[in-house]
Amino acid sequence: MKLSWLDMLIVLTYLVGIFALAQWVSREKGNHQKDAKDYFLASKALPWWAIGTSLIAANISAEQIIGMSGSGYALGLAIASYEWMAAFTLLIVGRWFLPVFLRNNINTMPQFLEERYGTRIRTVMAVFWLILYVFVNLTSILWLGSIAVSQVTGMDQFVALVLLGVFSLAYQLYGGLKAVALTDFVQVSLLVIGGLFIAAITLGKIGGGSAWAGFHRLFEMHPAHFHMILSSDNPYYKDLPGIAVLAGGLWVMNLSYWGFNQYIIQRGLAAKNIVEAQKGVLLAAFIKLLIPLVVVVPGIAALALAPGLARPDQAYPTMMGLLPSGVLGLVFAALVAAIMASLASKINSISTIFTLDFYAKLSGPCEDTHLVRVGRIAAVVAVVIGVLSAKPLLGSFDQAFQYIQDFTGYFTPGITVIFLIGLFWSRANETGALAAAIGSVVLSIAIRFGLPAMPFMNRVGIVFLLSLLLAIVVSLRSNSVTTNNRIRTDDVSFQTSKGFNIGALAVTLILVLLYTVFW
Repeated sequence: MKLSWLDMLIVLTYLVGIFALAQWVSREKGNHQKDAKDYFLASKALPWWAIGTSLIAANISAEQIIGMSGSGYALGLAIASYEWMAAFTLLIVGRWFLPVFLRNNINTMPQFLEERYGTRIRTVMAVFWLILYVFVNLTSILWLGSIAVSQVTGMDQFVALVLLGVFSLAYQLYGGLKAVALTDFVQVSLLVIGGLFIAAITLGKIGGGSAWAGFHRLFEMHPAHFHMILSSDNPYYKDLPGIAVLAGGLWVMNLSYWGFNQYIIQRGLAAKNIVEAQKGVLLAAFIKLLIPLVVVVPGIAALALAPGLARPDQAYPTMMGLLPSGVLGLVFAALVAAIMASLASKINSISTIFTLDFYAKLSGPCEDTHLVRVGRIAAVVAVVIGVLSAKPLLGSFDQAFQYIQDFTGYFTPGITVIFLIGLFWSRANETGALAAAIGSVVLSIAIRFGLPAMPFMNRVGIVFLLSLLLAIVVSLRSNSVTTNNRIRTDDVSFQTSKGFNIGALAVTLILVLLYTVFW
């Protein structure tokens, strides 16, 4: 693959344009100086379209685009369950979680834990999230993103890694979350348009110029790659264990990721109001339905156009190599957009948690302008650490995505438990929550090494149930009182607008149709 001068011009135009746009949307009127609410929560004034597109931009990066396309090549459409079930999860988050968070003026997830349980669990989980975001998520996005850029351009990988980190830091350093969220509309639009181009062109090559004919031809050639529910004799059953995908651990992972993950839920917390937040998650749910078409289908198409690839993860870059000049530049710009949007979101969330959950707590009252300055310094330090530690941490892994899954899989069940009982069970206390958090790690390790053949997703589901039982028993038997609970739920309205209800019904019916057709 070789980028022409036209491709390079398109990419450079995109980079200059997105940087200029970020600075423009971040500008302040008159003599106003950015305060903490401006910088970390976009003045709590994000409109629905920015929330919806920013949720997707924060989620989709190199590991999703290249990794899921590779999974499409290897095992087929079944990998789309991660996207399609996320669409339904977003409806749950909008209907049941965000009303509580916004009613209680929650700014960070550790803050919710303190107001619901107490200070100990806030500190424990804030430390966990900072370690996770810096040493797992930030480094993995940098590493996998640099691999993608290096493969396409021929650039030295470390140079690509540094450039991605520096540019992602620079374009959001001044404006904070506002710069990220208000430019993500452009980033996601480019991602979807670029993905549709590569899907249409690859299917068109299979179908003799017709993408629709190409899809039918691909289905006839590889029918086994169009089953959403894998049978137990499928070689990839351990990754996607049949019906358990719909009724097991994937729910736990999705609820934790979309509902209680700071760098995702932060967009909803920054909404103008609950109606805007719910419209935003509904938009994100509809986009999620589309993502498999722009990410997974090109990987399946590679079976017909490039059979016998050495590694499945080569599928997406190989399909990019089939694109004509100009279109290649657009698709590569879309790939860079996805990487940078996720990086910028992660950097901003690290800055937010460090500043609001650590620095502000330890330093006592201080000027908002000082907190903004601390947040910017934290962002710079996080990127430097990420750049320097990416290769030592990930360079030896054949599948970096598994590194992320292995690390987070120990904690995900416990996180889901402590938030769910915190939201919906008044008797839950800090002792029970800590027992669930610690028990999740211990039980996950025990099952992983005791039953190594158990599918990862099944393990997560079982550990969730055991951790939930542990939290309930410990909360009921402990002498801890729940007077620390400052979260109000008695006056929270879970009513949703007619538009949200119609949209949610449409998403649900589309999901039922998709799983019926591709069962």
